[in-house]
Parts: sequence; structure tokens; C-alpha cells
Amino acid sequence: MANYYTDQPEIQFHLNHPLMKRIVDLKERNYADKDKFDEAPVNYQDAIENYKRVLDIAGDIAANIIEPNSEAVDQEGPHLIDGRMHYASKTLENIEATRQAGLWGISMPRQYGGLNLPNVVFSMLSEMISSADAGFQNIWSLQSCIDTLYEFGNDEQRAKYIPRICQGETMSMDLTEPDAGSDLQRVMLKATFDEKENCWRLNGVKRFITNGDSDIHLVLARSEEGTRDGRGLSMFIYDKRNGGVDVRHIENKLGIHGSPTCELVYKNAKAELCGSTRMGLIKYVMALMNGARLGIAAQSVGLSREAYTEALNYARDRAQFGKKIITFPAVYDMLSRMKAKLDAGRTLLYQTARYVDIYKALEDISRDRKLTPEERQEMKQYTRLADAFTPLAKGINSEYANQNAYDAISVHGGSGFIMEYKSQRLYRDARIFSIYEAPPSFRL
Repeated sequence: MANYYTDQPEIQFHLNHPLMKRIVDLKERNYADKDKFDEAPVNYQDAIENYKRVLDIAGDIAANIIEPNSEAVDQEGPHLIDGRMHYASKTLENIEATRQAGLWGISMPRQYGGLNLPNVVFSMLSEMISSADAGFQNIWSLQSCIDTLYEFGNDEQRAKYIPRICQGETMSMDLTEPDAGSDLQRVMLKATFDEKENCWRLNGVKRFITNGDSDIHLVLARSEEGTRDGRGLSMFIYDKRNGGVDVRHIENKLGIHGSPTCELVYKNAKAELCGSTRMGLIKYVMALMNGARLGIAAQSVGLSREAYTEALNYARDRAQFGKKIITFPAVYDMLSRMKAKLDAGRTLLYQTARYVDIYKALEDISRDRKLTPEERQEMKQYTRLADAFTPLAKGINSEYANQNAYDAISVHGGSGFIMEYKSQRLYRDARIFSIYEAPPSFRL
């Protein structure tokens, strides 16, 4: 039976990286959870084995549920019914399968029902799910928005929302508007404080919102009346259970059809402030976007891998002039370059995720105790590395995904242009990767 983890020994190879020991020790805080939770590891090797078990489960689901559903999802797409978004039927099967397998709340502490896995393992999981269906990876990987709430929300908000994500509820980040795409300083969705109800109210329109009818939203809104720049923006938490938001439109896109891209209308919607006012764009969205860019780097690697695999399998099977076309120098050379880009991009992705893991773990520890001078220096070093490598990982891998998808069609020849072959879908899906979650300077 196919498995997107065991079929790719390169992933397991990256679990042996020297930085993994430091990452696991920091993430597990000297394995303190072993006395509270049965599933918590007792040492480093136990933690690595746990990661492998989770990856194996995800690899099985990706290969045998999500990938077989991908064509039907691409054909059906989401539906708009009475102001609500409804997923394609096979997308619902994918969500339920990942919920049943416990593949939600990946990075969250066990006290909230999470798996407490590092970013590098999350990136491996994202790669496999994207290989199966890049559109579904968008829906599933947006659970990482909870990292921002965990980092900047208060204790009550963490206790209220994080367990819901760990149980499989969905998330979105509602940032862009009709007149504010990459230029988020122009966001004008209005947030006003309701003294009577002791809550915030949101009014306005958001556009191009991925997974826009999710259960829990992080919303960028203008809380400071009279301002017109980033200093007047704050971050809010909107809970779909409270109502007040309708889906006005679902975009008809070139690719990633299973991922709903929505236009939302906020009508006096009740919301909670996340963190402090005026810090929404300056601090919180920057953290949110960096997480999203790492997710798109993983999405790109996953699609690159699938494009290479499709091209390789076709070249091995297709015969012309009495020979398999994989023996033709031009085809073999193309496949070699595709594999080189895949391996290089994956290495860049996982190395970036390791840098993020170390500084994020130290930041988390600093909330409970004062860091030593050596730890503060280590956090500073890896923060700089993560800040430098994250846009590189996103930018380079998104371009590699487009190139590998293009070359996969070339290997298929005329068949690659036929809708019955997967390569055309990979080509359509890949085009957005170098566009979204990036300011214009990153659109290579």
C-alpha cells in the first residue's frame, strides 16, 4: 500500500539532522510532560519515534484518502448556499479522516490537546498533504494560525480556542480587502468597542480570504478612528458561532479548486481583541505571515515532489521509437533537474523550519522563566536566521514548484495537455504559490 512518508526516505533522512536534538530538548522542556501525559516522550529517541509514527499515519492518509479524492475535489469545488460556504463532498471526507487520525493541533502544547510537534515535523506533514492535494493542504495547514493566538492571546483565549483547533475546527486569517491587497496599511474594516456588550464589533468587507467560512478567524481591522496607516490596526478573534459574517462570493480560480477563496461581509460581528490595540499589522500580522510563508514553502515542495513523481513514472512507462523515453538524454536531463530542485528546496524548507523551531521554543520558555545569557544569544541568532531564510524558502520553492509542474507537462508531451492527466492540475495549482502571502518584492 502506498504511503507518502515511507515512499520518500528523504524525509526520514532529515529527522537525523544534528539540530534535531536541540529542537526536541527545547520543545519537550526536559521531557516534563512524561509524568502528565501517557503519549509524551520520555527521551529524545522516544520523541523521534513518535514523530515517525505521526508521519506514517499522515503518509497513509495522504496516499490512500486525500490523493484519490483530489480529482473529484478539483471537479466539484466548494459551493455557496444561502451565504455559507460548503466544502466539496470529498473535502469533507479529507477533513474527517485527518480529525479521526488526530492530525490537528500539531504544534500546540499537550495541555490543550495538541501534539506538541516542532515546525520541522509540521512542514513534513504539510509536504505530504500537499503532494496529495495542494488545495486541501491550504485548509489543513491554516490550523497554524493558532500559533499566533497562542503567542499573543491571553490565557482565557488560549483555553477557549486552542482545544477546538486541536479537535479539528478550521481557521482563517482575514487580512486583505478590495482596496488593500499587498498594501495592508490600507485595511479599513472597522472595529468599534461595544460598551454595553463589553465586546468589539466588526463591520466591512474582506476579499480573497482562504478558507473564509472557517470556524475561527484572525481578523485585521482598524480600531483607531481617524487613522489611515498601519498604526491604527489591531488583530481580532472572530468565532463563527457568534454569527454576523456572511460569504458574499466564492472565487472561481485557475487552480487549488478545493480551497475556498471567499469574499466576506462583516455586519456588526462580535469579536475579541487579540493582544494589544495598534499592534495588529506591526507585530501580529508579521508573525502570522511568516508562518504562512513557511506553509507555502512546504506546499510548494509537496507539489514539486508530486510533479517529479508523475513525470518519472510516465517516462518509465512511455515507449517511443522502441525505447522507454526515460532513456532519452533530453528527458533524463529534465528529470534530473526536477529532482535536484526538489531536494534543494526541501533542504531549504526544513533548515528554515529548524531555525524557527529553536527561536520559537526559546521565546515560549521565556514566558515562564528568565533565559540565561547564552539562551538569549541563541534566540537572537536563530531569530535572525529564520527571518532571513523564511522569504527565501517561500520564494525559491514557489518558483521551483512552477518549474517542476511545467517540466512535468513537457515530459508527458501532448498527454500533459490533456485534462485526464494529473500534470495539468499540478500546473494550475502551482501558479498561485509565487503570488499569495508575499508583498510585491517577493513575487519573483
